Amino acid sequence: MVTTTRTAMTMATDITATPTDVSAQSLLQLIWLASPALPVGGFSYSEGVEAAVEWAGVDSEARAAEWLSDQLHLSFARGDLAVCAQAIMAWQAGDMPRIRQLNRWVMATRESAEFLLQTEQMGRSFVEWLKLHHADTAEVFADLGASYPVAFAFAAGRAGATVHDGSLAFAFGWAENMVGAAVKAVPLGQSAGQRILGRLAQEIPDAVTRAMALGDDERQAFAPLLAVLSARHETQYSRLFRS
Repeated sequence: MVTTTRTAMTMATDITATPTDVSAQSLLQLIWLASPALPVGGFSYSEGVEAAVEWAGVDSEARAAEWLSDQLHLSFARGDLAVCAQAIMAWQAGDMPRIRQLNRWVMATRESAEFLLQTEQMGRSFVEWLKLHHADTAEVFADLGASYPVAFAFAAGRAGATVHDGSLAFAFGWAENMVGAAVKAVPLGQSAGQRILGRLAQEIPDAVTRAMALGDDERQAFAPLLAVLSARHETQYSRLFRS
């Protein structure tokens, strides 16, 4: 698989490839990167959803859909999604000072120990996975300690994705993980989960557009209720998800 993947990466960046080849290969890479099956551990976190089921009344399909929609627009799009978009540009420009700045911002703005654990662990696991596909990964991330949005942006940039398409993939991967958490924690049926995912998929393009337009002074990671629920999650009596 490693050899095949490296061949695919080469094809995606080969200047002799046709535009169709490049587009198809980039699309396949982005689908792969956004997959919940990627071994980075995203499925093991609920980002407040499990605690919201117990303490915030998220007890039905309708409430779960509203909760995740609000989380998409009020939290995720203003923070990690905006970072991912800016980091894709920085990686493609080879701007390591900018990458370090964005990475420090992510680490400094986690509002709970659980959120910090998640971005550190997923970023670390993503880098380990990337080492199988990019020979220079260890060197690039040697002293970075990458957060998850920054590591994902590196992979999206290497896949030849535009900032817009890379951000769409990042957002959809987040949505799949969150819907999976809601299906297990509420709990909901698979059809209900797909209806929620369908709603989020319709809202993601607008969230991406707004995230891409945010400047450094406009990014924020301020979601008090979400932070409180994340902090309470570690003492929740029964937990399916990591804290």
